[in-house]
Amino acid sequence: MMKSRKPNSLHIRLYGDKTLREVAKPVTEFTEEINNFIDNLVFTMYQKDGVGLAAPQVGRSLRIFVVDPLWFNDEGNKNPLVLVNPEFIEFHGEIEKDEGCLSLPNIFEPVKRAQMVIIEGLNEKGKKVRYEAEGLFARALQHEFDHLDGIMFIDKVTKLKRVFLKKKLHDLQGTTDENGRNIGEITL
Repeated sequence: MMKSRKPNSLHIRLYGDKTLREVAKPVTEFTEEINNFIDNLVFTMYQKDGVGLAAPQVGRSLRIFVVDPLWFNDEGNKNPLVLVNPEFIEFHGEIEKDEGCLSLPNIFEPVKRAQMVIIEGLNEKGKKVRYEAEGLFARALQHEFDHLDGIMFIDKVTKLKRVFLKKKLHDLQGTTDENGRNIGEITL
């Protein structure tokens, strides 16, 4: 009888980490290591009270993210969705709402996003999946997808807002080491 593996918590990379600015590489095969990584990604998302988490946010340049935008509103029922090598098919409408990010602790700013999206990709078993999403679900998908292309939500705020964020961003970036890694301590 095989013993089930307990997932591990991964370190969240903070603003300034070079992996957050790279275009992530596609996943070419579903190995045991990839499956374990996905389990760890899901575990970490819930542990850090996130609604989504992308591989680059934990230092892996892979086109994988997980989302569960409703778990904290749905009596704690967890229903994580895994998307590997995702691609958007359609965008509709536009809405502006505040966003935050585990890689940018304690920073929340309004960002314009599509109100409704259709996205396709592979799930954790390598099967093709397609989602139509609105509201917070659509926003979470777009936010996490951006991480796969090295884009952070602060890149989408006005220049004036970025000026006001300059000190906070500088402080976060200041904990980046000589290798471009930033896993500074964060208080969430």
